[in-house]
Amino acid sequence: MSDKKENVHAGHRQRMRKRFIEHGFEGYEPHEILEMVLYYAVPRKDTNLLAHQLLDRYDTFAKLCDTPIDLLMNDFGLSESAAVLIKMIPQLSSFYYESRKNAKYIDRFEAVEIFRPKFIGATVEKIGLALSDAKDNLIFCDIIASGSLTATNSPVRKIVDLALRHNARYAYIAHNHPSELCVPSSADLKATRVISETLDSVGVMLVDHIVFTSTEHFSIREQKQFSKFFVTKQYGI
Repeated sequence: MSDKKENVHAGHRQRMRKRFIEHGFEGYEPHEILEMVLYYAVPRKDTNLLAHQLLDRYDTFAKLCDTPIDLLMNDFGLSESAAVLIKMIPQLSSFYYESRKNAKYIDRFEAVEIFRPKFIGATVEKIGLALSDAKDNLIFCDIIASGSLTATNSPVRKIVDLALRHNARYAYIAHNHPSELCVPSSADLKATRVISETLDSVGVMLVDHIVFTSTEHFSIREQKQFSKFFVTKQYGI
């Protein structure tokens, strides 16, 4: 009886793979996509039922991927391999996006696209820094710290050290709001002022500070009352 059940699952999985090979995920329901992902970590169990249960519990695919590994294992008895596979999805998406983009040029408009993949799947606040030379060639871009961005807790020294090490002319900073509130706080603005003044003292100009949520972004530079924090010579307002 168990052999017959395994044959049924094998046939179903084969049909699902063939459908994906021919059409990608076009027309798939969310639980079917998750079902297929789980094939590669759950070799014999009915992953269709498991996919339904996981999405019923966590509501969306994104929320599922943001769930800590230990909770996935404890709540549903997932193996560590299955839980890690789920958690890898946002990171793989970010890596794929960055490798496709492979940007070599940056301005304050391009900065949004360069920074965005850095925050995909982030559940804690992170701070990103991008640096360019006098001709706007991108020479550095990475997450440099985790934690709330405040005037007293911002990684100013690290930002300055990196800018000087790379002989940068322009700097861009970004951070995310896991709260999904895409508005800079008073602490964000104070930190921006401190970073701008410190960079200016070593001959590096701050071009923009961008706040990200999972779906939106906010350019502090574009708000006229805060434009004094940023260089105006290169782009103008």
